[in-house]
This record gives sequence, structure tokens and C-alpha cells, in this order.
Amino acid sequence: MMELLVSGETAYCYTGGRPFHAHAPSFPPAAPVHAAGPAAAAPVVVFIHGAGQDHSCWNLQSRWFAHHGFAVLAPDLPGHGRSGGTPPASIEAAADWIVALLDAAGVAHATLIGHSMGSLIALDVATRAAPWRISRLALLGCSLPMPVSDGLIAAARDDEPAAWQMINDWSHSPRAHVGGNTVPGAWMLGANRQLMASQRTGVLLAGLDACRRYQADATPASPPLTSLACPVLVIAGAADRMTPARATRELIARLPGAQLTTLAGAGHSLMAEQPDAVLDTLRGFISQ
Repeated sequence: MMELLVSGETAYCYTGGRPFHAHAPSFPPAAPVHAAGPAAAAPVVVFIHGAGQDHSCWNLQSRWFAHHGFAVLAPDLPGHGRSGGTPPASIEAAADWIVALLDAAGVAHATLIGHSMGSLIALDVATRAAPWRISRLALLGCSLPMPVSDGLIAAARDDEPAAWQMINDWSHSPRAHVGGNTVPGAWMLGANRQLMASQRTGVLLAGLDACRRYQADATPASPPLTSLACPVLVIAGAADRMTPARATRELIARLPGAQLTTLAGAGHSLMAEQPDAVLDTLRGFISQ
């Protein structure tokens, strides 16, 4: 793990169980990197979690890349998990924070991998905040726009346990509701509920509200999605009810040249339901 000072607050980053050593940056880092171990430069992969989550949703994928020649950053977004500060008020604010995180870690270029809200954050970095710094972009469980029902917003505001239940109901495939965990004896829905319950009050609401308000290239001044210069991969769950197939097709139509991989039997919680398939797809994309 590694802690950085980003925008005056502590940012917790999981590094996949390995020391973090990025390729030497082309500019001085904004803050020192607190990591131990032998210096060895490596290409950087940044994993960005979704609303009400933290770095732990990427455990398998982040550890594999960290142990196979990559420098990994899987941060807890501000106000989430072990990071200080307050949750970003918008996707754009979260994207600017990711850029500040790259500065603090001394990272010049990186591959961004985001899930759900994290996919919007990654997309905004790659189109608006710092497109010249993004080598590759992988979007999991992504749609644009990303609508959130009024009922879920109300529950996140007034009755968080009800919101956790709604998210569990909608974000997992039917198989996940009757077991289906790749880890014997583990309860997928219970683990996700506990992860959401461990976040501070208001974190989930802030994330859901940011998702529903985000509109990439909504104004003439906004960079169009067609301006994306890096390779793009979209990974979708065939049984996803939060960002369904129709929305994924609409997104792909706005991203010329983007690759699409659809995972059979997976819902919105792709990394939990199909961890190996997600990892294999990311490995193939990044090795191209």
C-alpha cells in the first residue's frame, strides 16, 4: 500500500502487494512517493472503483498486474475507504483528483481501468482532464449517460440499508442471488453489502448523484468523445440491469474504434461475478 498527499488530504492507494515504481516522469512529482523497495520502473495501471466502493473491488486484477511487471495504483477515492477528504461533488472533480494523484505519484502516463462511476471518471480524464497522459482506457459496466432512478437516490439519502439492498438486487445476475461465487463458501451479496456499509454516511449518495448528472461532451466547449486518441475497451455484463446492453451499444457507437467484450452470465458486478474473465480480457487488451 501507499499513502500520498493529494489536494491536502491523505489518499490511500493499494499497490497490489508490490512496491510502486512508475516509469520516470517527464516532470517533477507534486509530492514525494512513500514506498519502499528496489527501484524498478514499470508501466502504470490505475484502477478506479465505483460508487460506495473502494480499492478492494479490484483485488484479483490489481494483484495480478502488480506481480506481472506493472506498477499498480488502486486508490480509494476521496471520502471512501481509507482516504481522507469528502466525496467528489461531480465526475469532473473526481477526474481532476485522479490527475492530481498521478502528479503526486510521479506518473507521466497510465492506463486507466474504471468500473461504473469509476468508468465515467476514467472517461473524463481521457477526454477532458488529461488526455495526453492516458495510454489505454478500459471501461467496465459503463453507459453514457448513466441514469440513476429517483427511488435509489431517495433511498441513498434517507435509508442507506434500503439502497444497499436495491443495488445488490440490481447489480448481480440471477445466478449470483443463489450463490455462484467463484470462492467456495463466500457470500457475494453479503460481501458487497458489507463493503457499502463500511463507507461513511453520504458517500453512496454523492457518487450516485455525480453519475446521474454527468454528461460528457454536453456543451460545445466539451471535448467530443471522438477525440479519444488512446485504445478503448468496454467490458459489459450480458445480465447487467444497471448499465444494460442497449446502453452499452449506444456508448460503443459514440466511441469509434472501441473494442467490446460481453461476459455471458455477468451482471453489473463484473469483477465479483466473473473475476477471471475480467482479468483475462484486461490482460489481452493491455498486451496488444
